[in-house]
Amino acid sequence: MSRFVFGVVASLVLAWNVPAVAVEPTAPADTASLDTIVVTGEQPGPGLWKVSKGDHAMWVLGTLSPLPKRFEWRAAEVAWRIAESQEVLLAPHVKMEPDTGFFGQLALLPSLIGIRDNPDGAKLADVLPADLYAQWSTLKQRYIGRSGKVEKWRPIFAARELYVAAIGSAGLAEKPIVADAVRKAAKKAGVPLRPVVLEIGIEAPKALLKDFKKAALDDQACFRATLERVDTDLARMTARANAWATGDLGALRALPHVDEEGPCRDAILKLSLAREHGLDGIEAKVRKAWLDAATDVLDRDTTSFAILPMRLVVDADGYLAALRARGYSIEAPDDGAGDVAE
Repeated sequence: MSRFVFGVVASLVLAWNVPAVAVEPTAPADTASLDTIVVTGEQPGPGLWKVSKGDHAMWVLGTLSPLPKRFEWRAAEVAWRIAESQEVLLAPHVKMEPDTGFFGQLALLPSLIGIRDNPDGAKLADVLPADLYAQWSTLKQRYIGRSGKVEKWRPIFAARELYVAAIGSAGLAEKPIVADAVRKAAKKAGVPLRPVVLEIGIEAPKALLKDFKKAALDDQACFRATLERVDTDLARMTARANAWATGDLGALRALPHVDEEGPCRDAILKLSLAREHGLDGIEAKVRKAWLDAATDVLDRDTTSFAILPMRLVVDADGYLAALRARGYSIEAPDDGAGDVAE
């Protein structure tokens, strides 16, 4: 992700790096045996899914975040498939309108000051249950250190700070490795990129920011989920990152692909001001926009290429499963074994 739903949140609050995390299912008994050594050096990455109907085919790359900090993606197959394509379909994202641009954001800086802070000067110790704050204090000391500024932040922003610090300590990072490589390959081959953009109109962004600063944000579920993931699932995240980098689809399938943004996204989207600005039902709108664009590309182009978050590629209710429901054949990189669930 970069992750498309959190483009909505970034647009809503005009902040950068809102959390995209949640608790995954309880680890199986053999989780302790997972290799937590992060891979480095040149790695192949995962294979490509094939979506087809007749003689038209779209090659789909599933993306993942976080990935190992220090590895080099050997993207030869991706570059080759892009070069033979008529079009590259990008992952969907949401855009705020009007687009204020750099100078517009400068004008909003006075409103941005304090947007991360709890209303009325409250600290995390004031707004969190004692047990949750105790867990936070332990993890904060381990991954962030003695910084006091984060204690003034709303839980959703403090959670993000902890998450980034924790994955960094594990040798992982959120970097646009895949998107950058795909854009570079498309530019080199002269293949046009097709964005999938859902525009959300914000008539008065300054007023929205002012309202957000005062809003009661029910983000304790997000905070708790993030802490649980940091506390128990760093090994699982590392295993998934390694599996993506090395192209181990069996391991990727064995590790759950869940909606990692859920609690944190919901904390924002449940606000009345989010509904007032057309953000309710945003996931269904984004899903439809991408599926309609993919259908159009598949019908028009003999060969095309697309990127999507891995969860939306492999899940039984993901985007490729929806394309199958529209009559397209779906073939996994390993010849259909463990293909997208029916």
